[in-house]
Amino acid sequence: MASVEENKDKRGDRNVTIDQNSPEILTNSIYTPAFLREQIGKLMRVEFLIGTNNLTDRIGVLEDVGASYILLRSVESDNLVYCDIYSIKFITISSNSFYGTMNNPMFSNRFYQQPPMGF
Repeated sequence: MASVEENKDKRGDRNVTIDQNSPEILTNSIYTPAFLREQIGKLMRVEFLIGTNNLTDRIGVLEDVGASYILLRSVESDNLVYCDIYSIKFITISSNSFYGTMNNPMFSNRFYQQPPMGF
């Protein structure tokens, strides 16, 4: 069985290395991948459009970002979820600490409630 330190080393090798030869979409934050790279380590809810009218979401900690994908560490199972960046429609980034509390707004029903009418 691999130790925790060995797992960390493997995860470190997986991260995309950014240097002066990297494509602009990974270095300039006007592009989604570069912006998301600035959010690595944060808890987020990512909503995906599947087909023409089906939204689904995943909640996790952003682990890595490439030119066409993101990796989320699932809060439900601690598994890595590979996500297609082109099907992302909305991302809610938590500003609160996640670990140690399940009272995080990310898990509240406020994300699913309809806005009040007449505003």
